Amino acid sequence: MADEKSRERPEREPEAAGAGTDEESDAERRRRRAVFLRELTEARELRARVQPRRARAARMRQQMRMRTFRW
Repeated sequence: MADEKSRERPEREPEAAGAGTDEESDAERRRRRAVFLRELTEARELRARVQPRRARAARMRQQMRMRTFRW
């Protein structure tokens, strides 16, 4: 039990320390998100090149989802 509490404390301290810099943390969060989305797109493109059959099947499933979607 003591180990679980000691693990939680380090995670909470940086948030408390950065609470005064909302704009900086928000900008940092947006920057990290942009990097993540860029890498995710790159990984999807790589997967599509490496596994063209699966990528085609995934595209077809997505098209079917979009056709059956109602506004």
